[in-house]
Amino acid sequence: MKTASLDEVNQTAAAAAAAFYPYSRSEPKVRARLLRVIANRIEGLGDALIECAARETALTQVRLVGERARTCMQLRLFADIAENNSWTDPQVDPADPSRKPQARPRIRSRLVALGPVVVFGASNFPLAFSVAGGDTASALAVGCPVIVKAHPAHPETSALVGAAVQNAVTECSLPAGVFSLLFDTGFDVGMALVRHPQIMAGAFTGSRTGGLALWRAAQARPAPIPFFAEMSSVNPTFVFPGASLVHAETIAAGLHASITGGVGQFCTKPGLVFVINDAATERWIDKLAALVSQGAPGAMLTPSIRATCQRGLAERAAIEGVTRLAQATAPPNSTDVGAALMAVDVDTFLRTSALQDEIFGPTSLLVYCFAPRDYLRCAQALEGQLTATVWAGPDELRSQDEFLWTLEQRAGRLVFNGFPTGVEVGTATVHGGPFPATTDSRFTSVGTRALARFVRPVAYQGEAT
Repeated sequence: MKTASLDEVNQTAAAAAAAFYPYSRSEPKVRARLLRVIANRIEGLGDALIECAARETALTQVRLVGERARTCMQLRLFADIAENNSWTDPQVDPADPSRKPQARPRIRSRLVALGPVVVFGASNFPLAFSVAGGDTASALAVGCPVIVKAHPAHPETSALVGAAVQNAVTECSLPAGVFSLLFDTGFDVGMALVRHPQIMAGAFTGSRTGGLALWRAAQARPAPIPFFAEMSSVNPTFVFPGASLVHAETIAAGLHASITGGVGQFCTKPGLVFVINDAATERWIDKLAALVSQGAPGAMLTPSIRATCQRGLAERAAIEGVTRLAQATAPPNSTDVGAALMAVDVDTFLRTSALQDEIFGPTSLLVYCFAPRDYLRCAQALEGQLTATVWAGPDELRSQDEFLWTLEQRAGRLVFNGFPTGVEVGTATVHGGPFPATTDSRFTSVGTRALARFVRPVAYQGEAT
């Protein structure tokens, strides 16, 4: 796809700005209809969309069919929210003319849309976190025009979905600037959009390097804008001894599936697993290592992502004190990557900050601890995370209040006796977390609260005459 020029960026931003007033002032049912028509048109693309996405990403068609369903479900969920208009959260403080020494005026407030939003498509979810994903759906629901900067890993898929959205805008008789799609194989278009004075907010899912560069550009503007970037997370899992005794088979199989699912290219993959060095734990670790060694290698999303993964694995293996427990070997000259399981002792982990670096791929690091009290030290040393998981037997957490409190400070979602991959879309969902998981821990990029990123409160005092 052709890289957009600076003139095209300016024209697109101007069109979005021109569309902001009529679109934000449109009836709730109008925005709801747009979102539902988008979902219908995406479904109407049929097998062609799935085949295209599979060809560009190496993701399975089964996975992509499920992702399409999730995408359309999100669109319809936000359509319902747009239609009932409850997201505006109206508040009223009644007037009190008898109050002394000064009468109180009537004050009412509500949330309003920020303005045109730039959305950056993600590499690992070509549908649900891309052109018509949750960022786009939540922004459109509250009346913000959207400009999507397509991810270069799946341009044809993005073009198909982008055309469906643009056709929906036309079908609903809305200004063309309500939605635009731009392409770029580099960084210039994204930077130009974030810096453009007519863009009022941004949303990004991807690498820490890319997210921070865009966030810094958004903050360096003469008038800074909110920029929500989901970037980096190793999603620690803590396994207590009681859980090792009771749930050994479940933990081994579930961790393997969670580490290798999507060839390890989920942002919630458990990249750190903290364990107690005892016999019960070793039994399920042996099972996990066998599953890793016997697993089939898989193709990653792009050659550059594969190269970064392999470089990360080599650098980690070279750290003194790190051992390789299991490795699935890819065939010679293959572009696939095999899963890897490494291990280190707790003291080495605590003094080696590089062991907290995310490796985007099918790998995880076991950290051997001496006793559960080490878990608190490790939790305190962690950076911000999207998730933190705890496996525990009956009553094992009764004396772990400070440990659990610490995890609350480090993660946006705590998982108990489960696995972090798979993010439900709902009203209680939080897919965010303290830095560097995201640039703003107050918000989520999944679930109905995602729209809070694109609104602000306005108060109205007194009555117009």
